[in-house]
Amino acid sequence: MPLKVALQMDPIGSVNINADSTFRIALEAQARGHALFYYTPDRLAFVEGRVVARGFWIELRREIGNHVSFGPEVEIDLAEMDVVWLRQDPPFDMGYITTTHLLEMIHPKTLVVNDPFWVRNFPEKLLVLRFPDLTPPTAIARDLQTIRAFKARHGDIILKPLYGNGGAGVFRLDPNDRNLASLHEMFTGMNREPLIVQKFLPAVSAGDKRVILVNGEPVGAINRVPQEGETRSNMHAGGRPEQVGLTARDLEICAAIGPVLRDNGQVFVGIDVIGDWLTEINVTSPTGIQELERFDGTNTAARIWEVIEAKRA
Repeated sequence: MPLKVALQMDPIGSVNINADSTFRIALEAQARGHALFYYTPDRLAFVEGRVVARGFWIELRREIGNHVSFGPEVEIDLAEMDVVWLRQDPPFDMGYITTTHLLEMIHPKTLVVNDPFWVRNFPEKLLVLRFPDLTPPTAIARDLQTIRAFKARHGDIILKPLYGNGGAGVFRLDPNDRNLASLHEMFTGMNREPLIVQKFLPAVSAGDKRVILVNGEPVGAINRVPQEGETRSNMHAGGRPEQVGLTARDLEICAAIGPVLRDNGQVFVGIDVIGDWLTEINVTSPTGIQELERFDGTNTAARIWEVIEAKRA
């Protein structure tokens, strides 16, 4: 049965159509006969009891520079849609959180993917704390003394913003580094949030694996290898994607976290694994499905829609 699908995402005209996961998901939906409506998060509103969005019905094509056609701008009641995709990129700030509250008002009558309540309550770097046996030594703190004590215990650490994304603001502080106090001063001067600090994992030089799960089940992985002299492996920070398989440890991690994700409506998730350790669980706007499809032919977008269509049926 054809579905009416709304995409809440960043400006679609500027996406990289050969890398963007939202574009691939939308293209697959169109191929399956579903109608697509597009809007940006700033066009989402609550008006006198209705959750509405101002945007465009669209048609997509895999044609660089000509990948989207827009209908006239209209306002729709999102409660009349079958599916709404929550796919804007972080930052995971109060603007982002507000959109989850608004979309929660129409879910699950309108299926919001991923479930906005649990997107809000499963921040990428905090959900992993539920699985201490799977993660490297980790601390969440704003207090400099606590972070210094952690560094004294582990020597070589990674310091980063708790709600950052794309590798922005990630620093490695080795045993000889003298910049901890300065970085702490910089971060705490920017906002009131704690920082996350983890023991540095040397295995990152061989890559940071992105494992993709659909409805709690692993479908494949890509390896993201950092540039020479770089700690960060994020593709936003210049990391190089490579083909890679799933190890027994990857499957062990997925078996532990998969039921939590599935039972809480997280249909499309990307986890980060360095060596044998889980470092993040990405539920807001995970990426990597186009690279996976190119490497081994896995059509993750089709698997995602099979799950959604079954839920709507």
